[in-house]
Amino acid sequence: MDKVIVAQNLSLAYSQDETIINKVNFSVDSGSFVFITGASGSGKSTLLKSLYGTLKPIEGSLVVGGVELKGVANSKLNFLRKHLGIVFQDYKLVKEWTIEKNIMLPLIINGYDKVVMQNQVDSLLKHVRLKHQAGKYPLELSGGEQQRVAMARALSHNPILILADEPTGNLDEYSSQLIWNLLEGANEQLKTTVVVVTHHIPEYMRVRYKHYHIEFGAIREVV
Repeated sequence: MDKVIVAQNLSLAYSQDETIINKVNFSVDSGSFVFITGASGSGKSTLLKSLYGTLKPIEGSLVVGGVELKGVANSKLNFLRKHLGIVFQDYKLVKEWTIEKNIMLPLIINGYDKVVMQNQVDSLLKHVRLKHQAGKYPLELSGGEQQRVAMARALSHNPILILADEPTGNLDEYSSQLIWNLLEGANEQLKTTVVVVTHHIPEYMRVRYKHYHIEFGAIREVV
């Protein structure tokens, strides 16, 4: 099975004084579902930032989607990001854009045809149960609805990898369940690789998953 992520002796830091992730080794298989847990401040979000290239490795190797991220050129990083779907806890929607246009954003970046974009967005709005909200703006929606928009945006361009940072941390039970169902559906039906950073793995997950735990700068597989 191909590896979507391979980390070898990976170290991450925001300053030379303090290493957050220290010489870790792990990999993620193509088409797998992976949880990364750890206490607050353990480095979960730091690791996730490295996976989409916001934080570069200070030591070791990190390969995501075939791209080595240590010292990566902006052109290669932009190419990689076109194949990633990213879901943040605080949604990161464009407040001046309608829900429909927010979902369309990755398709616009990737140069899709207008008819294809509209068909994809209409399908996703129906999928996340927000067809009736298409013309509204993010601040007119609840937090749960905004996260469903963020999920639809992450799925819109059929990414090879979805990275999700505490995607249900601030949501009610209904919205949380819907988000997990969407992530599971992407993994099961589209064979999309999913990596989720979270404090808590829900008990009702249907898919088989791998679990890594971060503590004191180290990462270990929980079996």
